[in-house]
Amino acid sequence: MTEMVFGATPVRVGDPILPRWWRTVDKWSLGCVVALFALGLLLGLAASVPLAERNNLPSFYYVTRQAVFGGVALAVMLVISMLSPQMVRRLGVLLFAGAFLAVLALPVIGTDFGKGATRWLSLGFASVQPSEFLKPGFIALCAWFMASSQAVGGPPGRLYSFFVAAVVIGLLAMQPDFGQASLVLFAWLVMFFVAGAPVVLISGTIGLAGLGGMFAYANSEHFARRINGFLSAEVDPRTQIGYATNAIQEGGFFGVGVGEGTVKWSLPDAHTDFIIAVAAEEFGFVMVMAIIALYGAIVVRSLLRLVGERDPFARIAGVGLACAFGVQALINMGVAVRLLPAKGMTLPFVSYGGSSVIASGITLGVLLALTRSRPQSVLSDVLGRAGR
Repeated sequence: MTEMVFGATPVRVGDPILPRWWRTVDKWSLGCVVALFALGLLLGLAASVPLAERNNLPSFYYVTRQAVFGGVALAVMLVISMLSPQMVRRLGVLLFAGAFLAVLALPVIGTDFGKGATRWLSLGFASVQPSEFLKPGFIALCAWFMASSQAVGGPPGRLYSFFVAAVVIGLLAMQPDFGQASLVLFAWLVMFFVAGAPVVLISGTIGLAGLGGMFAYANSEHFARRINGFLSAEVDPRTQIGYATNAIQEGGFFGVGVGEGTVKWSLPDAHTDFIIAVAAEEFGFVMVMAIIALYGAIVVRSLLRLVGERDPFARIAGVGLACAFGVQALINMGVAVRLLPAKGMTLPFVSYGGSSVIASGITLGVLLALTRSRPQSVLSDVLGRAGR
């Protein structure tokens, strides 16, 4: 009767894992993820062919690789989404440890591929960007620290998480990768707020971040160049931002037509950082709004399912993952329309890139696992029993 009144999803003891997972997972978010991946392949067909031809590769080389990476990412996402919050926490800690060691190794064995930032480990047949895998692991670790601090006699977990965040942000800024550093800081601030931190401390942390940005502007040519380009009143039409801005304007409401766009022949990163410009030019405003709606649906549905979550780790980690996922998409699209400085950040599940899409699969897998309906996992169950 309690389950009927308060709406907890019943899970029968001894049920096979797949039926139990299907009953409890957020099917709408799952569908939105699959739709994003399908749109990414469609846009890859439009954006990556010119690059393949310039590199003397088969026309659909990058699309084929993206399909393989995406298949692996979806499989990883589905497997992780079946785990319990306890298993997710352990996986997150292990993922953080591995990615953190890889980030530490970047100054010694990393490469920049001519982009001015040492962010990748070259494996010969492929490259790995450790910071993509660091984010979900970092969020899981800090959520564990913050949740443990809420227990009676628990450790000062929020202080531990602050030190971890400071070290991670410092390492990312040294690459330099200020985009990922900003995203990590944002995720930590959101989790810190959800964990009950005073607004004064959050404001102070934001102030320190602002001072750090001023220091970086004064001492990093890479950072200053991007900020100056963003603040400039004139946009050089020969830069990637110039090409992307013109493509978005040319696309209009319905676009110029499939395969009729020209920006993909000019933009070196049309298939990665600026793929939204290809979408806007060939498919128009309608396609862009559809993509935004899919991201918004995943974030909003996840947050709504976490509102009543009783487990502090699931609540804190879930909010951090959902907000980081949504803000990364927002940053990528904001850069393309010149609302934000250039960050070199991919569009999750849409942009080309093995590290990006597989890390996004891990992130969404953890988020789906934490937002699954579980008996006695919401506050209404506890309040219902207390009132009886």
